[in-house]
Amino acid sequence: MSEVLLAVGTEKGLFLGRSRDRLSWEFSGPHFRMNAVYSVAIDRRDRGNGGPRHDGGVRLLVGADSSHWGPSVWHSDDLGASWVEPTTPAIRFPEHTGASLTRVWQLQPAGPEAPGVVYAGTEPAALFRSEDGGESFTLVEALWNHPQRGEWGAGYGGQGLHTILTDPRDTQRLLIAVSSGGVYRSKDGGGSWEPSNTGLRAEFFPAESQYPEFGQCVHKIARDAVNPDRLYLQNHGGVYRSDDAGASWRSIADGLPADFGFAIAAHPRRADTAYVFPLGGADDRIPPGQRCRIFRTNDAGDSWQALAEGLPGEDHYGIVLRDALRTDDVEPAGIYFGNRTGDVYASHDEGEHWALLVSHLPDVLCVRAAVIAD
Repeated sequence: MSEVLLAVGTEKGLFLGRSRDRLSWEFSGPHFRMNAVYSVAIDRRDRGNGGPRHDGGVRLLVGADSSHWGPSVWHSDDLGASWVEPTTPAIRFPEHTGASLTRVWQLQPAGPEAPGVVYAGTEPAALFRSEDGGESFTLVEALWNHPQRGEWGAGYGGQGLHTILTDPRDTQRLLIAVSSGGVYRSKDGGGSWEPSNTGLRAEFFPAESQYPEFGQCVHKIARDAVNPDRLYLQNHGGVYRSDDAGASWRSIADGLPADFGFAIAAHPRRADTAYVFPLGGADDRIPPGQRCRIFRTNDAGDSWQALAEGLPGEDHYGIVLRDALRTDDVEPAGIYFGNRTGDVYASHDEGEHWALLVSHLPDVLCVRAAVIAD
């Protein structure tokens, strides 16, 4: 069977798990001890002229945030046996911006047609682009200079650009999400941007202005595996779907026990299938009924099914953050999530059954999973 790598970023370092059967796992770590790891990417693309790779061509990228040394982006071409930090900071705001990097919220390789391109989303909210596999980045000035950027707010966790999606049909088409700025799209590789929030509610605004052009606190967006124009969105209050690549949104929260939450993920191959982890609300932020449950839709949000076999049934208070729910690309698909109580759960049958993989880690901030060897 294929070997799967599971990367778990926590408040105090990165843990790496490897498995051939997705039942038994060997974990190493913590890598980046005492660093908060908010972003991880597993890049399996052929980097073209970017140089040789080891371990089947896999590059790991990590945004590690030290309270003493500050944030940095590291990479490994040997599955974490060694790490490289560029001598010059990989991500640095130009002097003219007057800004400094707080953390890297997202690292996202572009499609295989752009083998060296990696995007980074940061706090303060900005988009950076790398053309050398994530070793150096430049600021996407058009988004930074957007006239609405100065009016973006900050979510409870800070003003972060946390979602970056590239269209598999056209790498020039980008979609990003900001807390609290909302959704923005570019059709020209980042040269220009337009807000794309029609139908998204900002419940924290006055009643007469809860559907603004921008300013929504979007928590996460995932793209449908089969229909690239279909997107799923978890909002600060609300679960939504777009069928026109983000131009407009409609609610799909009916059938869920709550419409607040942080994480949303799409099935890696099956159309109309997505997963969420609901929380009670902005003032509650614990699972409804104190029950740990993943909810799955197989019809693009028209209905939802609770998936809980093997998960804690009561007195559960774990919160799953925006990047801590992910899938792998094995058949059948594996689903993984970690919570702020330091537990990581996995299903190797698309959510039907769950098992605890590891417990008592520091707060889990992000999870990534991918096949690294056949």
